[in-house]
Amino acid sequence: MVGFDVKKKVELTGWDYATAGALSGVVTRCVAQPLDVLKIRFQLQVEPLSGESSKYHGMIQATRTILQEEGPAAFWKGHVPAQFLCIMFGAVQFLSFEHLTKLGSDKFSYKYTHGHYKPIYHFICGGISGCLASVAAQPFDVVRTRLVAQGEPKIYRNFSHAVSTMYKEEGTRSFYRGLAPTLLELFPHAGLQFGFYSFFKIIWEHVFERDHHEVGPLESVVCGGCSGICSKTIILPLDVVKKRLQIQGFAVARAAFGKAPTYNGVIHCFSKVLKYEGLAGLFKGWKPSILKVLCLLD
Repeated sequence: MVGFDVKKKVELTGWDYATAGALSGVVTRCVAQPLDVLKIRFQLQVEPLSGESSKYHGMIQATRTILQEEGPAAFWKGHVPAQFLCIMFGAVQFLSFEHLTKLGSDKFSYKYTHGHYKPIYHFICGGISGCLASVAAQPFDVVRTRLVAQGEPKIYRNFSHAVSTMYKEEGTRSFYRGLAPTLLELFPHAGLQFGFYSFFKIIWEHVFERDHHEVGPLESVVCGGCSGICSKTIILPLDVVKKRLQIQGFAVARAAFGKAPTYNGVIHCFSKVLKYEGLAGLFKGWKPSILKVLCLLD
C-alpha cells in the first residue's frame, strides 16, 4: 500500500515512490489503450448509445466500425501522449501522496493517520496529490483526447504535429482546456481511490483476520479493483464533461461522428448534456471505463 507508514520495515525515498508510480501503468496502459479509445469515442458522442442510427451503439459494434473505417492502428491513437500522461501523473501523484502522508504523520496523532480515520486522511491527501498531478499532466490529456477524437482523414498526423498545430492556432491555453472539470474530477477521484482502498482493506482484514501490515497480492488486487470501480463510477460525469470541453474548437475533425455542440463552460456543458441526452449521457463510456480500471487498477 502506498502512503507513509511509521511501521514500514523498508524505508523508500520519495523518488522511489515517484518512479514506482510512473512505471506501474506503462505496460498495462499499452494493453488497455483500445478501451480508452472506445471510452472517449462514447463520451464524445452526443447521440444515444442505444440508438441504431447512432455512429456507435455498443462495444462490439463500435470495435467493428473502427476496424473497418480506420484500421487496427486506430485503437492506439493518442498512445504516445497517453504514456506521457501516465508517467507524469503517476510520478507526481505518488511522490506528493507519500510526502503529504509523511508530513501528516509528523504533525497529527497516530489515530488520525493510521487508525480508524485513515480512509478520511488518505482521501484528503489523495485528493491534493491528484490535483497536483492533474495540473502537471493536463496538456498530455488534451492532446491524447484530440488524437483519439479525430477520424479520417486526420487533422493531426502525430503527437508532435498536434502540439505544434494547437500552439500555433489556439495558443498555450488550448493545452489546458477542461482543466476546471479535471480538478473537480481529480480531487474526489484520487481521494476516493485511496480512501476506498483503505476502506476495503479494513473490511478485508476484519473478514479474514489479517494483520494490517501484511498485504498480499490477492488483497491488493481485490481492494484496488473495488476502489477503482467505485471511484470511477462516481466521477464519470465529470470525465464526460472534461472530454467534451477538451475538443472545443475541434469540430472539423468530428464531422463524421455526429453532432458537435459548443459548450461555454462546465455548468453549461452539464446542463446541456442533461437536457438533450438525459442522465445516461453523463455516464457514457462506463463499460470500457470500468474494464480499463480492472486492467490498470487506476
